[in-house]
Amino acid sequence: MPVNSIFGVFAKSPIKPIQMHIDKVTACSELLVPFFHASAKPDWVEAEKIRKEISTLEKQADELKRELRLTLPNGLFMPIARGDLLELVNRQDKIANTAKDIAGRIYGRQLQIPNEIFTDFMTYVQRCIDAVKQASKAINELDELLETGFKGREVDIVTQMIEELESIEDDTDSLQIRLRRNLLAIEQHYNPVDVMFLYQILEWVGQLADHSELIGTQLELILARS
Repeated sequence: MPVNSIFGVFAKSPIKPIQMHIDKVTACSELLVPFFHASAKPDWVEAEKIRKEISTLEKQADELKRELRLTLPNGLFMPIARGDLLELVNRQDKIANTAKDIAGRIYGRQLQIPNEIFTDFMTYVQRCIDAVKQASKAINELDELLETGFKGREVDIVTQMIEELESIEDDTDSLQIRLRRNLLAIEQHYNPVDVMFLYQILEWVGQLADHSELIGTQLELILARS
């Protein structure tokens, strides 16, 4: 999207570009589900196709982030500081970066999740994506918050969304602990270097939820300051 068109979006809503960005980031992370299923078959042709889609979405999110930095005006007449909006975008962007890194590492090493833990692993992946989607829901309430002047029932709705996001992130922590324990029980049957990277993948998938929770933390700060 050219810079001039972003100016047009700002003319309608200073929040809309942030929502456009989180929608792109969410789509990027959701592609990890079919990507992992393709790699499990293994169908590396399909996995490469999906990896490229993830990379394309990540680049598009990166372009939106750069345009936001260039075009977000300093003197916005609203109860959200420019720095807080930019921090939201930075935290959102880390989700897309992480999704791209996960797909790149799995494809680059032709790495497969062990069959013994695959079902639990996909439950973990989906729960981490649930955190991303919950963060997206909260971000998409920002314009409603603006309309209500950051008061009343809308604040309660967003606060509940943030609490649910924290609960989802807690679930992902528990799932990761269980997966680490289960991987430890079978790791002697696999290539030690692959095992090292599998532990890293568990960590990176968890970061999807961690970054999402930080978006919620940033929203809490915005609510407290407004």
